[in-house]
Amino acid sequence: MENFFSHLPAAGTLVNALAVIAGSTAGLLIRSRLPEKLMRAIFQSLGLFTLFLGVHMASQTGNFLVLIFSLVIGSLAGEMLDLDGLLQKMGESLKRRFSKNNDHFVEGFITASLLFCSGSMAILGAIEEGLGGFPNLLFAKSLLDGVSSLALAASLGSGVLFSALPILVYQGGITLFAEAAQAHLSQAVINEMSAVGGLILLGLSLAILDIKAIKVTNMLPGLLLAAVMAAFFL
Repeated sequence: MENFFSHLPAAGTLVNALAVIAGSTAGLLIRSRLPEKLMRAIFQSLGLFTLFLGVHMASQTGNFLVLIFSLVIGSLAGEMLDLDGLLQKMGESLKRRFSKNNDHFVEGFITASLLFCSGSMAILGAIEEGLGGFPNLLFAKSLLDGVSSLALAASLGSGVLFSALPILVYQGGITLFAEAAQAHLSQAVINEMSAVGGLILLGLSLAILDIKAIKVTNMLPGLLLAAVMAAFFL
């Protein structure tokens, strides 16, 4: 199975888009309120898996100093740039612009697209696959997005289904870019980027499990800093 997916370009993104289509279709068929305890059980399971995956990725570091400095300085840069705030403002602006006249189709499309594409899992997962790794993260994201699209489509309608298109363009583009740059990246650089990404996933898992809300988007510059520090010092 792993060999099959490794020969497909942007296989993780393709599976992610298909999961959204399947979830949205199921939501349109159900068109009813999902039991809250069922949704909670599903997200708790996925949150624990994200936690495990974050620990696994973070353990790939070869230098703890590179790991901690990359995350701390990267987080400070993200806070100063307010990446999380910028993404939220952009989302609110798009919602105000397109969600007019109670158009639930457009509202569903915009809401789902922002939800599925603006998170750190989309970026980290696409980079992981582009660097030659098996798309574990995008497969985990596919489960999350499939469940979320089911709930969204049940309430907002068929516009959610078409959010699979920006997933293909956005995540697929990041994957192809990372694949093109792979030849210029050493294994040490890849390992340190994966390790920082793992710690970011740990923060994301805390939010999924409703333990602590962390602005993980602001930590994303740590990925670039990890690559630079690993290239110079490892």
